[in-house]
Amino acid sequence: MLLALNPLVSPDPGLLIWSTVAFLILFFLLSKYAWKPIIKALDERERSIEDALAKAEMAKNEMAKLTNENEQLLKQARIERDLILKEAKELKDQIVSDAKSAAQTEGAKMIEKARIEIDNQKLAAMAEVKSQVASLSVQIAEKILRKQFEDQNKQDALVSDLLKEVKLN
Repeated sequence: MLLALNPLVSPDPGLLIWSTVAFLILFFLLSKYAWKPIIKALDERERSIEDALAKAEMAKNEMAKLTNENEQLLKQARIERDLILKEAKELKDQIVSDAKSAAQTEGAKMIEKARIEIDNQKLAAMAEVKSQVASLSVQIAEKILRKQFEDQNKQDALVSDLLKEVKLN
């Protein structure tokens, strides 16, 4: 009796049949025309998301690869820079060393040239002094001999003394 009193709780059999028929027609129409395009659109959307994720992963891997290559290039550039700086320093040291050696060699040559010039000047001065001493000696000897040979007897005595000293073979 309880069920007969409440018409909302118990369904009408005609309503139940028409509701079922309407549901089946709606289900058929949705499955034929709506679900396939919706599922197709969802599948396409899922594939595009997967493709986008795969492309993002590939881009991430490519960026990591490029970053690694950039780091390697930077390391190589630093090594080359250090090598160039080392070679430049060695070249600078070599140039400085060569310049010092050249300066020392040139200095030694200049000192040797100056020493030779001094020796030549000294020899020339000595020759000049000897020449002047010889000239003065000759002049003094000439004056002494003139003074001494003014007297004829002194000349004869000197000649006879010289003849005595010379021995004939």
